[in-house]
Amino acid sequence: MAFGQPSGPPANAKQVKELLALLNAAGHSDFRDARGPMGFNQRQAAGKFTRDEADDFIAQLQEWAEIAEAADAVPTPVAPAPQAMKPKVTAAEKSLKSVPSEVLAAELQSRGWVVLEP
Repeated sequence: MAFGQPSGPPANAKQVKELLALLNAAGHSDFRDARGPMGFNQRQAAGKFTRDEADDFIAQLQEWAEIAEAADAVPTPVAPAPQAMKPKVTAAEKSLKSVPSEVLAAELQSRGWVVLEP
C-alpha cells in the first residue's frame, strides 16, 4: 500500500453526504474547514474517506450532537467574556461549554480519567 492511500473500500455517496451534513450542523463549511478540529488528514480534507472512517466520524459527530442537545435541556449560567479578549472557539468547544460539569465529569470518568472538583 502506498503512503497516504486508503486502507479499505471507499465510502459511498450517502455516507459522504451525511458526514458533510453533520459537519455543517457542527458549524463547519466543508471538509477542509473541519480538518483541524476533526483531525482529518489531507485525503480526508478532500472529502475522500473509507467506509469505516466515514462511519466512525459520523458516529462521533452524532454523539457530540446528542451531548449538545442534552446540554440545551439544562442551561448553565455563563459569565460574558470581554469582547477584546475572546479567543477563536471551534464548534466542538462551543458545544462543550454548554454541557453541565457533572455530565463532562461522568464522561471523563467512564473513559478512565480521575476527576476532582476544584
